Amino acid sequence: MNDPRLDRLAQVLVRYSLSVKKGDVVRLKVPVTAEPLLAALYREVLAAGGHPLPRLLSETCDEILLKDGKPHQLEWLNSFDLREMEEADCYLAVWASTNTRAMSNVDPRRQATVKKASQPILKTLLTRAAAKKNPLRWVGTQYPCSASAQDAEMSLSEYADFVFNAGLLHLPDPVAAWKKVSVAQQRLADHLNKAREIHITAPGGTDIRFGVRGRKWINCDGLNNFPDGEVFTGPIESATEGQVCFGFPAVYGGREVCDVRLKFKAGKVVEATASKGEDYLYQMMDQDQGGRVLGELAIGTNYSIQKFTKNTLFDEKIGGTFHMALGAAYPETGGKNVSALHWDMVCELRKGGVIEADGKVILRDGRFVKSAWPQPGKR
Repeated sequence: MNDPRLDRLAQVLVRYSLSVKKGDVVRLKVPVTAEPLLAALYREVLAAGGHPLPRLLSETCDEILLKDGKPHQLEWLNSFDLREMEEADCYLAVWASTNTRAMSNVDPRRQATVKKASQPILKTLLTRAAAKKNPLRWVGTQYPCSASAQDAEMSLSEYADFVFNAGLLHLPDPVAAWKKVSVAQQRLADHLNKAREIHITAPGGTDIRFGVRGRKWINCDGLNNFPDGEVFTGPIESATEGQVCFGFPAVYGGREVCDVRLKFKAGKVVEATASKGEDYLYQMMDQDQGGRVLGELAIGTNYSIQKFTKNTLFDEKIGGTFHMALGAAYPETGGKNVSALHWDMVCELRKGGVIEADGKVILRDGRFVKSAWPQPGKR
């Protein structure tokens, strides 16, 4: 894909999201499919005075490992990968695929084994990102590719427009636009930082409460995910109660799980059902002790994204939705749950949902009640 907007995306990622400085080592983890974006990123890092460290990924090799690898190979921790995560100043991940369902027939137990083996790498990322001194600056983004366009039921050109517009790259000054977004989202985060409990209800059976007292809400304004648009926290590990029903499919590890229903008691999933992929859901939740505990609760604020596309990067940002992630918490929120899993699942609120903070409504039918908070058309 040769699109001049890739250069603009690279500029925003390197100059705004990562703020690359002279001498920074910048780890670029990019699938072969997205090599045109890698070239643009490489140029931008050089222009900023940094040292680009490109790492090309192969979906084919990933599939071969999962299908043919021996147990000791599936359980191997890539110490080279870990060392780079420990020492790089910046980390940029690009997501792109030639076939988003390539792993659908892989034994989920083998996938869980590989995920568990790589848990120290994820833990290092999360810990360094939360460090007060010289934190790891990281961001992930989506490359417009045919496989994701097919999932979204769009042509490649339509999907590219969707991706770039979600990142506000169509505006004259995308960085200024994201700074404006940041202000509105921070007002919302400041309000939520005073809350003790979040209560969410929605048609279809969702009625769930989250204890959040003392936990920090993070303003996601394009510095870690791009495009961005959410506020999130790590709920108290033992204080999630109730049931949530996800109308949107839950996509993870190349698999799609439909009609997920989770029931929580004292912070843990005690019942789970799905009309498709239920065995996989249990395999992922039970890969370690933290897999049934919530690591994240978040509210989507990007009203430039309105369509579900089976791509978590975008779907979890849809303005007027909320999402929650089973597994690892982000330490900067005060969350303590540790797991190799971090599976975001998105719930629709635009058709009758309500979010309350300490008994007071903050969002109804997908719209925030205060005009100073994120609103449609204010990007």
